Amino acid sequence: MLRWVERLFGEAIREENTPFAAHDSQRWEKLAEILDFVPEDRTHYERALRHRSIIDDDLYDKHETYERLEFLGDAVLDLIVTEIIFDTFPLRDEGFLTQLRAKLVKGDTLAELAKKLELYTILEVGERAHGQGIELSKSVMADLFESLTAAIYLTEGYGQAYRFIDRVINEHLDLNRISTRVDNYKSELLEYTQSEKLPLPSYRVRSETGPGHDKTFEVSVRIGEREYGTGAGKSKKEAEQLAAKAAWEQIVRDSEKEN
Repeated sequence: MLRWVERLFGEAIREENTPFAAHDSQRWEKLAEILDFVPEDRTHYERALRHRSIIDDDLYDKHETYERLEFLGDAVLDLIVTEIIFDTFPLRDEGFLTQLRAKLVKGDTLAELAKKLELYTILEVGERAHGQGIELSKSVMADLFESLTAAIYLTEGYGQAYRFIDRVINEHLDLNRISTRVDNYKSELLEYTQSEKLPLPSYRVRSETGPGHDKTFEVSVRIGEREYGTGAGKSKKEAEQLAAKAAWEQIVRDSEKEN
């Protein structure tokens, strides 16, 4: 495997002052395995795999990290996913396609795909950021997937980017299952209470624990006088969603008992 890396990138792989110097061959072999093709040029891939924390080491400027590529990758990914589901579900309407696309390009889904591809093993982070769990952060994994998509698009073209995304989705996701999955339980709960003419859900923070940079919020949700569920998360928004999920599941159980 190292032979094609040396042939493709020449002596630059062995230069100690190159960005990938220490683990060049292993990282590029892993990248080729992930992509299922040999990259033609490494410039955009280097940036796509470089976390912003590298700026703290004064080795790179901001534009040399994945942030700009992430911006482009978001748009490219949106178009590719739209094309894939448009062809996969020829009889479904715009509303269905819009909701499914939103589920596929949301941060949680992209982070899941990035982790399954093990992109964290080839992410370059700053020395002072090592050991902080940055490589497995959901937001970083989602950003990394988008930046890699952009690198493929810029280096290999739209066709190769499409083939990569199409393969990854087919290998790691079940589109039919995702299309029926509820992602926004707060919206579901709100629509339910409105349709049943019930009091609207109200959320209350019950507790905040942990240090300022790593808080955990516990939130409860009530409909009228009854508390239907609680949830705990690293943000109030996440905790509210989990509380709404618990409430929705309770409503389903109550309905099943009645029937």
